[in-house]
Parts: sequence; C-alpha cells; structure tokens
Amino acid sequence: MRDVIQKIVAAETEAKQAVEEAKAEADRILAEARKKAQDISANAHKEAAAEADRIIRSAAAEAEKEKEERLARAAARIEREVGIDEARRKRVVEGIVRRICGP
Repeated sequence: MRDVIQKIVAAETEAKQAVEEAKAEADRILAEARKKAQDISANAHKEAAAEADRIIRSAAAEAEKEKEERLARAAARIEREVGIDEARRKRVVEGIVRRICGP
C-alpha cells in the first residue's frame, strides 16, 4: 500500500512539474509572439512612412512639372499677345535711345 501511495505522490509531483514546464513554455511562446508582433508592426510603420515619403516626392515632382508647363504656356501666350517682330523692336529701341540721348 505504501508503494502505491509513493507512486501516486511521485506521479503528482511529475504532473506538477509538467504543468510548470508547460506554463513556462507557454509564457516563452507568448513573449516570442509579442516580440514578433511588435517587429511586424514596426516594420509596417517603416514601410508606410517610406511609401508616404515616396508619394509626397512624386506629388511634389508632378506639381513642379505642372508649374513649369503652366509657365511655358503663359510665356508663349504673352509672347503671342505682345509679340513684336525684330524690325519693330529695333525701331522702338532706336527711338528710345534718340529720345534719351538726343538726335
């Protein structure tokens, strides 16, 4: 009978130890999972920031291109509207010079 009781106590001790080991393993796995989740979150944040920077740079480049195109169109329109041919421009300049410097 004593043998049976000792075996039961030993089995209980082994079971307690197995439960403690399982708890420790579960804690380790949980900590590892949390660390991985944190790493994934940090990585996703970095990727999102990089994508946002790329989008901003692209939008800025597009805005600059649009500005240049608008300036070119405005300059061409002004040139057409104000357009003075070379001969007329020369006569105007000569007239101004005569007025300022005298005959």
